Amino acid sequence: MTVTIALDVMGGDHGAKTLVPAALEAVAEDPNLDIILVGDERQISEQLSRNKEQHNPAIKLRATSQIVAMDESPAHALRNKKDSSMRVAIDLVHQGIAQACVSAGNTGALMATGRFVLKMIQGIDRPAIVTSVPTQHKFTHILDLGANVDCSPEHLVQFGLMGSVLVKSLHGITRPKVALLNIGSEEIKGNEQVRLASDLMAEIQAINYVGFIEGNTLFFDSVDVVVCDGFAGNVALKTMEGTSKLIGGFIKTEFESTLSSKLAGLASRQVLNRVRKRIDPREYNGATLIGLNGIILKSHGDSDEMATVVALKKATQEVNNDILSRIRHEVYNIIKHEAE
Repeated sequence: MTVTIALDVMGGDHGAKTLVPAALEAVAEDPNLDIILVGDERQISEQLSRNKEQHNPAIKLRATSQIVAMDESPAHALRNKKDSSMRVAIDLVHQGIAQACVSAGNTGALMATGRFVLKMIQGIDRPAIVTSVPTQHKFTHILDLGANVDCSPEHLVQFGLMGSVLVKSLHGITRPKVALLNIGSEEIKGNEQVRLASDLMAEIQAINYVGFIEGNTLFFDSVDVVVCDGFAGNVALKTMEGTSKLIGGFIKTEFESTLSSKLAGLASRQVLNRVRKRIDPREYNGATLIGLNGIILKSHGDSDEMATVVALKKATQEVNNDILSRIRHEVYNIIKHEAE
């Protein structure tokens, strides 16, 4: 089955000069992938010409006249940027021309536009941002990462359900372990919102709820999904990114401090490269805006070619695994059960 992805070429910090070569690399690796490059025709054509791929049948162009700035308010973008690369890429998903959209653009505008155009999956109140992060046991998925600063207990339960379906579908885990991020593992810990969410989640058979998880055990526990509100999730994610850069900087400084340290670094190069690859944020690029009635992936604003290819592969994987239908099915079963 051929998967078509609409790529917002004008989003992010680097635009066409990075995203067009990334799209060409992605279609070269996957013969069942087509990509619609959405954005400024001149800039896209210039990059295609430089890469001598003007006539690649897997690459199509949809010209637009507007760009959503990274600091633009979501409301302004929604009202006034109907011919932006972001809006048109999402419209292509809504029209069924593309099965997914990938954008490195303004997160708030992407979420607002996606929700307006695609609407929500029936039974889901709010979309959430979810991505995987490396852990001792390979990886875990965390949501929400910033779409919803304030969440009700019911919203957290919905996030847990959607995260569980995502992991089950993509990774073949029959009963993904789902935990709530909290300030302690004991039942009495946390605010009322988290404690109520815990009670509700424990009652839903479709969720393999295992209790609370603390920030200091997040990388070492074998849970598959970690649920939290967008405020805590975004702080946690940014802290992880900063800590990774800090440790990387420390290691580099120490290995460059003396001649013997440099020699030790050369001897350890293979091991260091493997560690670097395991914690490289580019390897986990692409956060899903889950809960929308269509597939949208948010690529990091500073994504390079490699990171963009990773996001495109994630989008393809979600389409091939029919994530939307699976979430709809699980939500419908829960609603039906509650009605009975």
